[in-house]
Amino acid sequence: MNLRQLRYVVATADHGTMTAAAQALYVAQPALSRAVRELERELGVELFARSGRGIVLTSAGEKVVWHSRIALDAVDSIEELSSARGHSRATEVRIAATPTLEPELTGRLLPRFAREQPAVRVRVVRCDGREEVAAALRTGRADLAVTDLPVPGDFSAHPFEQREVVLISAPALRLREPLPVTALDGMRLVLPARGGTRRAEIEAMLARLGVTPVAAVESDERAAWLGWVRAGMGSLLWYRNQLEDTEGLVVRSFMPPITRTIGLVHPHRQLPPVAREFLAFAKEQD
Repeated sequence: MNLRQLRYVVATADHGTMTAAAQALYVAQPALSRAVRELERELGVELFARSGRGIVLTSAGEKVVWHSRIALDAVDSIEELSSARGHSRATEVRIAATPTLEPELTGRLLPRFAREQPAVRVRVVRCDGREEVAAALRTGRADLAVTDLPVPGDFSAHPFEQREVVLISAPALRLREPLPVTALDGMRLVLPARGGTRRAEIEAMLARLGVTPVAAVESDERAAWLGWVRAGMGSLLWYRNQLEDTEGLVVRSFMPPITRTIGLVHPHRQLPPVAREFLAFAKEQD
C-alpha cells in the first residue's frame, strides 16, 4: 500500500469514474485502474462496484476512503509543517541521469509528476556516464537514477521502458529488412563526436554486438544527422521512439532486434518518502 494508491481511490470516489479521476490527476487511466486493482488485491476486498455508466463505493470501499482521507490530510499537514520550517530536502528528490537519458525525465516523466505533486522539487543530477551514475547513488548525491539495465547487484532496478535501435539510411542503400546485425560490420555510419557520452554508449553497444562500422561523419550536431544521411554520407543508429522527420529515408529493424532496457535504479537502502512516491509514479506510467 502507498499514498498514491490512496489518492487514486479517493479521486475515483470523488469523480465517479476512473476516467474522470485519471484526467483530474493527469495520469493515464490504465495506470490508475491498475493501482486501484492492486490495492484491492492487497486488502482482499472490492472497493468499487459498477452502477450504470459510473462506479460506486462498496461498504468496504467507503471505510477505506474514509481512512484514506484522514491519512492524506495528515500527510499534507506534515508536509506543510516541513515547508514552513524551511526543510526543503523533505520535498526534494534527486535523480541522476546521463545526457542521453535526461530527456526521458525532462520530456516525459517530470511534467506529469509536477502536475500531480507541485510541491515536490525534482533535481536532476547530471552524470557523464554509467560509472558516475553509480557513484552518485552510492555516495548519496542522488536518490534515484535513470540508467541502462542490467546494473550491479548492490542496486535495485525497476524497468519502465524498452527502446528499439533501428538503422536510418538513404533509399539508395539497398539492404535487407530486417537487417542482420552483422551487416553493421564495415558499414559507414554517422556517429556522435568522440569523447562524449552518446559516442561511448554507441561504441559499447557495437562492442557487445561484435561489429566494427566505419565512422563516416563524427559530430554532436544532432539536428544535422538526418541531413547527412539524406546526402548519402552514412547511415544512422538511433531509437525508434525518438525518431523525428524521417521522410524520404528508410528505417530498418535488426534481426535479432537490438534493444536497450531503461529503468529507475536505487541502492538497497530505505528511500526517502518523496523518492518512493516518484518511483511509484514512474512505474504506473504507460
